[in-house]
Amino acid sequence: MIDVEPIRSLADRAGTNIERVIVGKRGVIDLLLVAVLCEGHVLIEDVPGIGKTMLARSMARTLACSFRRIQFTPDLLPSDVTGVSFFNQRSQEFEFRPGPIFSQVVLADEINRATPRTQSALLECMEERQVSLEGETRPLPRPFLVLATQNPIELEGTFPLPEAQLDRFLLRLAVGYPSESDEKDIVRRFRAGSPLDELPAVVSPAELLAMQRLTREVHVAEAVEDYIVRLVRASRLHASVELGASPRATLGLYRAAQALAAVNGRGYVLPDDVKRLAPAVLTHRLITSAQTRLRGRGATDVLNDILTSVPVPVEEPLA
Repeated sequence: MIDVEPIRSLADRAGTNIERVIVGKRGVIDLLLVAVLCEGHVLIEDVPGIGKTMLARSMARTLACSFRRIQFTPDLLPSDVTGVSFFNQRSQEFEFRPGPIFSQVVLADEINRATPRTQSALLECMEERQVSLEGETRPLPRPFLVLATQNPIELEGTFPLPEAQLDRFLLRLAVGYPSESDEKDIVRRFRAGSPLDELPAVVSPAELLAMQRLTREVHVAEAVEDYIVRLVRASRLHASVELGASPRATLGLYRAAQALAAVNGRGYVLPDDVKRLAPAVLTHRLITSAQTRLRGRGATDVLNDILTSVPVPVEEPLA
């Protein structure tokens, strides 16, 4: 059994630091840290003004990572994301000018406003963590995290994300409105200025990379492994689903459960970890049938059916 105290300590320090800027959303912050420990990407889907960009910037500062923001628009070109080769007349040679994707934390703001051609520029970056351009492959810096945002309400002038891209996001999260007391606290904290301006780094990139490797050693019992596989397979067999979750989703749920257990100070995964993460990991990967949508049921309702129908293992996780 590994000692997960370093991981729990890192998550606690990072979460507490981010809470100096993002008020009353520790659950969302913890899930974001789970994605960071898995080196997975996150799609944050919520209305404007909730703090999606502030959350991304706070995470980058907390982890002492380089940060770039890409504002996705219909006229954005793939080269605006990945970079471009140009001829330097002084040196008489071609040189590569890296795009904003060559950063450790990349905010893809309003990602669904770019054309499918530009969105596809992220596919290789998010999966292989590299950029192939003009016959040359360039690795991206590590750790590497894409935080994408989109507005689920205003859909005019947007392009739905293709399934291939949605499947590359480990988690889909919603921040949600703050409570009345939290909103009052926000007013007081931001009265004299943004606390983000003075937010310190509490974790180094080298420490984060070490914790990412350690997270993969968290124990997962065979009964819990079977539970994860059954959940994903049930999503493919459900009568209301046209396209279920992929094997990438199975692996993502497995690794996210390892990270969540470590964040909670456990060296082993419980079925409850899997159940908590399933909505964030699986829902955006399900395509429901037209009849299901006409009846007013969505992917969340279908996943609730699956979680209810698939038996939860009762064996001890360390057995």
